[in-house]
Amino acid sequence: MGWRTWSALLGWVCGVAFQLEQAALWPLWGYVVCLAAAACVAGLALHLPRSWTWMLAFMAGMGLGWGVTGWRAVDDASQALDFGLQGVTLDVAGRVDSLPQRGEDGVRFEFVPDTAEAAGRLVRLPERLQLSWYPRRGPAEAGSDRPVVRVGERWRFQIRLTRPHAPSNPHGFDRERWWWEHGIGAVGYVRNGPRDAAPQRLSQGEIWTVDGARQWVSERIAVRVTDPRSAGVLAALVVGEQSAIDTDDWTLFRITGVSHLMSISGLHVTMFAWLAVVVVGAVWRKLAWRWPPLAWWMPVQRAAGVGGVVLAACYAMFAGWGVPAQRTVLMLAIVVGLRLLGRQWPWPAIWLWALAAVLLLDPWSWLQAGFWLSFVAVAILFATDPGRQVGPSAEREGEPERVVIRMARSVAGLVREQGVVTVALTPLSLVLFGQISVVGFAANLLAIPWVTLVLTPLAMIGIAVPASWDVAALAVHLLTGWLDWLAQWGWASLYRAIPPLGVGLLAVAGAVLLVLRLPLAIRLAGLMALWPVFVWSPSRPGPGEFEVVAWDVGQGSAILVRTASHSLLFDTGPKYSAHADAGQRIVVPTLRAMGERLDTVVVSHKDIDHAGGMAAVQAAWPDARWLSSFDAEPDRHCLAGQQWSWDGVAFEMLHPSPQHFDEQGEARLNSNAMSCTLRVGNAAVSAWLSGDLDAEQETRLALANPELRATLLVSPHHGSRTSSSPVLLNTLRPSWVMVQAGFRNRFGHPSPVVLTRYRERGIPWVNSPTCGAASWSSDAPQRMVCQREIARRYWHHQEQDTNTEGRPRLDPF
Repeated sequence: MGWRTWSALLGWVCGVAFQLEQAALWPLWGYVVCLAAAACVAGLALHLPRSWTWMLAFMAGMGLGWGVTGWRAVDDASQALDFGLQGVTLDVAGRVDSLPQRGEDGVRFEFVPDTAEAAGRLVRLPERLQLSWYPRRGPAEAGSDRPVVRVGERWRFQIRLTRPHAPSNPHGFDRERWWWEHGIGAVGYVRNGPRDAAPQRLSQGEIWTVDGARQWVSERIAVRVTDPRSAGVLAALVVGEQSAIDTDDWTLFRITGVSHLMSISGLHVTMFAWLAVVVVGAVWRKLAWRWPPLAWWMPVQRAAGVGGVVLAACYAMFAGWGVPAQRTVLMLAIVVGLRLLGRQWPWPAIWLWALAAVLLLDPWSWLQAGFWLSFVAVAILFATDPGRQVGPSAEREGEPERVVIRMARSVAGLVREQGVVTVALTPLSLVLFGQISVVGFAANLLAIPWVTLVLTPLAMIGIAVPASWDVAALAVHLLTGWLDWLAQWGWASLYRAIPPLGVGLLAVAGAVLLVLRLPLAIRLAGLMALWPVFVWSPSRPGPGEFEVVAWDVGQGSAILVRTASHSLLFDTGPKYSAHADAGQRIVVPTLRAMGERLDTVVVSHKDIDHAGGMAAVQAAWPDARWLSSFDAEPDRHCLAGQQWSWDGVAFEMLHPSPQHFDEQGEARLNSNAMSCTLRVGNAAVSAWLSGDLDAEQETRLALANPELRATLLVSPHHGSRTSSSPVLLNTLRPSWVMVQAGFRNRFGHPSPVVLTRYRERGIPWVNSPTCGAASWSSDAPQRMVCQREIARRYWHHQEQDTNTEGRPRLDPF
């Protein structure tokens, strides 16, 4: 492969990467011009001196990468749901086009609509939707089963849709990018109320399709294996159904560093390809013995190689076609193709071709953690073992080595490879997740051969021999027992603040130098490049200053207050379901990614939109001081008059008063009226946090303390009309208001009445759906930082510039 090809491939990769950083898309003609310019540059390279060829090839590749990715993005954006169809009841007919993901009582699936009507009028919908379907609620349906749908079935539904919108927080998972990558132009739910038309199945699914076969196998596993944990792992390994694994089990796998094994990894596909090569070669050899012309048409070695790659690709598609599987199949195809042509490339060329091909198939995979872990791990293994090749190792002087020696060398090789990968990927894991599994080396040392050589083959054999799944379930039980034992150690996982990109890349480069076969001095230089990532910590407010961060948690509240050396959490976010809450999904991961350690947690009141994440937060920081208006222990009550100071910043509790509790410590007022109200401030500015405090209690506080002021007001009760009373606003005179409310929430928060009060007083405000996580600092009190603005990409949802039905936009004040 010449330098011109190398340069063009590198340019392609860079062009894709830079296009993904665009905050807004160009018009289509802009990308057409870019492609035309790239074609001209490529043609020019053929007529200029050789010394310029590599530069022009790089520019041409970069233009092609940028233009092709942008063109595809413009086409995807054209499929977006019309703003006027959001929240409208639609009659649709179409096909279920994914394996349904089963939740606690409902299912979620992707749906391809054929026809859609709104009030009898035909409308255009995106080509792909994501729908949730929950059972009808009521006395007669209390014991009913959750809905059952199968991939490939055709249904007629009444649905309601919105444009894809998800919480936006620092270091959070970009769900909107995931929707974009999967071509989902709208999300919604199936209407299933007493007055709605009943969903109607129009036709059955086809079991002989790939997805139909995957669901058939998944259902057979669920029926055969009664242990949910084992069934989930087997479904993930056989058909790539990772949603079948419980959230708690994913936490276990992440702590022990074996998450990569619980999906179809490159190791699984390679093993399958080896078996396929052996089987295809044996079958072809026997057929060629019966019909000799076959051997002339295609030699056994060539037939085995081609058949192995084809079957490996089929297996990867059956298992969900994830990035590691794509990478492995492409690498195998390139190697086999080169062998058939009698050529040989160095491993970097194969690696780069596979990387460019994956980005051609799915440019947005560049932003996936799995993409980086997969390709970096493979590159490290090849770089540290240049002699690595696809094929059996050569025998020494024609004599087979003894089995014991070969086994010992295999074990030593496995230990070495695992050590190399662990060292090389540790800083990358820290950059991507802010977490390092200390027990990961020990866990993978056993888990990799166990999952690859025992568990996965048993799981695959179970498709033909279901009894094999019983043995595989036992293998899962033994593996998880080992992992549970490792995870129980307090030092099993290390959490650090996610470093800036520059520090992270330096550490990754240092780790690579450390494991390469280079002179000791160079490897020690790699060690020196590693230490900044472990000692780096994010900046904090200066002495006497503080920062307030209101997270985007949906219809709920979770607020972080930071001083120079202390942190306070006010409310823990909502509870989404019996097994999911904002504490585990947003608050705890974000705090860890920021390198925070909580000193105090205040839970304003017991409603689940404020206290839903308590368990997750308490498990992460059990030594933190807790205050609330509903705790059974009176010494943990928030009470007016409580005061403390951190780093020159004063904290004062203003409500509730001791008389609001009876002799047994029970609240005398309703939950909202008991909300803890906290004022944080220094000599110049202050912030007011009051949960869901109602207008009556707000007025009492304001009249009793007419001197109170607040530069920042976190809107009480999410902007409900029952709060943000005129008396409170006139007393506090805030310069900014943060509103924490859910996207298109059913309560209509913030209320238009409340927003009118803000406008009449010239108070600017931000709302979670349009701002994402909002940050305000006492040293820049006139500035509000919105996560959706600083991290905007073209696939992120932008609400229409309207303020109807209480669904606000970012106010222009």
